[in-house]
Amino acid sequence: MVSKRKTPLRKCVVTQEQRPKKEMIRIVRNNENEVFMDPTGKKNGRGAYLSIDTDIINQAEKDKVLDKTFKVKVDPSIYEELRELAKKKSNG
Repeated sequence: MVSKRKTPLRKCVVTQEQRPKKEMIRIVRNNENEVFMDPTGKKNGRGAYLSIDTDIINQAEKDKVLDKTFKVKVDPSIYEELRELAKKKSNG
C-alpha cells in the first residue's frame, strides 16, 4: 500500500485561510530587513505566505499586511511582482 503524502498547507497572511503551499507564494524578510519573493520557499529569513490572487495581493497592499507582519516598510515593487505572478498563474 502506498501512502499518499499529505499536502503541505500554509496560512495566507491576508485571508487567514489554510491553502496548499503550491497555491501560495512565500515572501521573506532577511536579516538585512530586505523583503522579497521566494519562489523556491527555501530562502533564509522570516517567511509569510500570500495567496496568489490579484484581489488578495491588492488587499495586502491596501492594509499594509506585509509591513505589519515583517515590521518593516515593504517596497511597492514587491506588490507589482506579486501581481505579475498572479497574472501569469491565472493565464495558465
